[in-house]
Amino acid sequence: MRPANRLRRRLTLLYCVAASISGIVLLVLLTLVSLSLPGGASVSQARPHAVPILRPEPPARAVVYPGDRDDYRERVLLVPGIALLIMVPISLAFGWYFAGRLLRPVRTMTESLQQISGRNVHERLAVAGPRDEFKDLADTIDGLLGRLEQALDGHKRFVANAAHELRTPITVEHALLEEPLIDAGATVESYRANFEQLIAVNRHRGELLESLLTLAASESARDGGEPLDLGDVVTAALRERADQLGERGLSVEATVRPAPLVGDPLLVARLVANLLDNAIHYNAPGGRIEVSVRGYEGRTRLRIANTGAVVPPEQVERLFEPFQRLRRVADDGHHGLGLSIVRAIAVAHGATVSARARRDGGLTVEADFPA
Repeated sequence: MRPANRLRRRLTLLYCVAASISGIVLLVLLTLVSLSLPGGASVSQARPHAVPILRPEPPARAVVYPGDRDDYRERVLLVPGIALLIMVPISLAFGWYFAGRLLRPVRTMTESLQQISGRNVHERLAVAGPRDEFKDLADTIDGLLGRLEQALDGHKRFVANAAHELRTPITVEHALLEEPLIDAGATVESYRANFEQLIAVNRHRGELLESLLTLAASESARDGGEPLDLGDVVTAALRERADQLGERGLSVEATVRPAPLVGDPLLVARLVANLLDNAIHYNAPGGRIEVSVRGYEGRTRLRIANTGAVVPPEQVERLFEPFQRLRRVADDGHHGLGLSIVRAIAVAHGATVSARARRDGGLTVEADFPA
């Protein structure tokens, strides 16, 4: 018998045992009733060959003699006993049939799930009928398949975008290496210039790989972390970027209060750094950055807003996807991973990240951490 029928066998035996126990209980009750029957002769009716008594008597009642009582008990117990023996195989047959009907939806869902793979993950069980435990299970599986489909699509897009981002520096490196070989009049200066560009391209690719590693570490980070103050992290990040802010003529309006939380110090520092770097890089010359750190209702909120170009509201959510940039520039040193890393770090810390476009240009990003 197939292992798939194991549950069906168990349900069949359970049904048979329940029916048998009911029959045994009924047989015991009949036995108790038979034992309680009255015995002995009655004074109101004479035994055979006895001398009749000629006097008025009360209405006669039935007399059960010991022999008759034993025969009655045997008949009372024999018939139910035989019926119980016949009922056992019948209950097994009915139990097998009813268990099969009960488990038919499970077998149907199992066969459908076995046909789903990465190529047709869009298919669903779509069980119809009234809501019951099996339909709830099927709807839950359909929801899981939907989330799995989204994850696979995101993985495919990520791999395609990563391949594209890595292909660009490889192409540039190949061109820089090939150029002096083709040019018969190449000089030491041209070689030196090409090598300098190769170093820059190599540094760019190293930064991309570092960002990918950070993204992977952020998505897999689930440890408890350690206590830290988000206000101190933001203050240190602003101090490190003082020169960049001065070069671009950006003004910073910071409101930083003590904001304790529990997390990975390196990842939280990377989240703050990415948000500040985005606010600096995509800002307008002479623009403004607003930084706020505060605690509220048992949570810690980080808010960074910057001026800059107008961002279409429908494009804001797309910026949190890997390798997505509002305006792609090949040599700007950015790979479109900043906000995706921010979201991954936030999710790993049980935080939420939201962004909205400013009406006069720029972006406002808020991250809420459990305090």
